[in-house]
Amino acid sequence: MRVPGVQIENSYEMLGLGMKRLPIRVWYSNWRVLVAAGVILLSSASSARLYAAEPGGVEVQNEAAARPRLIFACDGPTNDLQALLTPELIADLKILNAGVALSTEDFSRERADIVRRLNVAGIPVTAWILLPPEQGYYSNADNAPQTLTRFAEFDSWTRENKLQWAAVGLDIEPNFSQFAALKNHKMHLLRVLLRRAFDAGRVRRAQDAYSAVIRQIQSRGYLVQTYQLLFLADERNAHSTVLERVLGLVDVRGNDEVLMLYTSFNHKMGSAMIWEYGPDAQTIAVGSTASAGNAATDAAFSPLNWDEFSSDLIVARHFSAVIAVYNLQGCVRQGFIARLKVLNWNEPVLISSQSITRAARLRSVVHLVLWVGSNLIYLAAGAIVLIAWLAYRIARRRRRKRAEML
Repeated sequence: MRVPGVQIENSYEMLGLGMKRLPIRVWYSNWRVLVAAGVILLSSASSARLYAAEPGGVEVQNEAAARPRLIFACDGPTNDLQALLTPELIADLKILNAGVALSTEDFSRERADIVRRLNVAGIPVTAWILLPPEQGYYSNADNAPQTLTRFAEFDSWTRENKLQWAAVGLDIEPNFSQFAALKNHKMHLLRVLLRRAFDAGRVRRAQDAYSAVIRQIQSRGYLVQTYQLLFLADERNAHSTVLERVLGLVDVRGNDEVLMLYTSFNHKMGSAMIWEYGPDAQTIAVGSTASAGNAATDAAFSPLNWDEFSSDLIVARHFSAVIAVYNLQGCVRQGFIARLKVLNWNEPVLISSQSITRAARLRSVVHLVLWVGSNLIYLAAGAIVLIAWLAYRIARRRRRKRAEML
């Protein structure tokens, strides 16, 4: 049975991606908790056909789809990036009509030279704003002033070196280092989480602060992208603010929003997570193609192989004309760049019914948890009222029985 696809226009052609590499071991272990739900994408300019596969399964095939604009996240020390971005790789990026989202781990002359080389080659570059590790590395509810200061430093560096940017990206994620530091102090961690959970003003303050940050960035002539965890889509659907209060996420948008849908955290679900979350995304990021550099972590959350990576890309293309990839280093190391140049974007991808069921169930559980968390006070109040009513009824019945005995 053939179901016509939906064609959606993406008004933003340039985009970056959010992700990091701080204590990568810490990042992976925390994302194991946060990202058991998968990956996210939407915003498309492709026309696609869906075919019924096995019962409950889906075969996705993009009909006459052009190659999407790929944006490769690129982070790490400047010396490593100088060695990575060879003339040959830059030429390949040019052939792919791809861009680079470059992290702001330092504002050195050498890093400016990297940006300048990409500018000269005509490669669109997104400035992926990252803070010093001691300030949280990512932007979140606790460090809006530091984020604004970091942008000011970036802006000065940009003008001093006459650099050109397609956009500025804000990577909004929890302060994983803070949670890791409290991991062995569970009671203190619990107190912190409870205090945040009942701080209703935290959400409004963070949204106001980051709305001001975004306006300031735009006033300097930059497009703004925000990189968000996939669970923010569930939070919106559940009309909840639990994750914003507890984890420090901030539900704000600039000119474009990128939902990070990394299936490397759940290989069994695979592209089904992108299929599940795609309709909620403006732009999609896929990954991870990079190794964590730790044998135990890589065994639990191994990088995507080519079959998984290409499947994710094709399914993401169904929803989005722009796809961000984490990361460039992993793609180069695994030889994906050459294969991307000849990838058939019209090749059908089968998503099994089991994978779709897993993704749908997981999302239902996440939605339920968020709904319960948002309505906990009302549920508790209702429970107290119900208990009081039952106690009243029981007491009344006992009084009647005593009266009858007399």
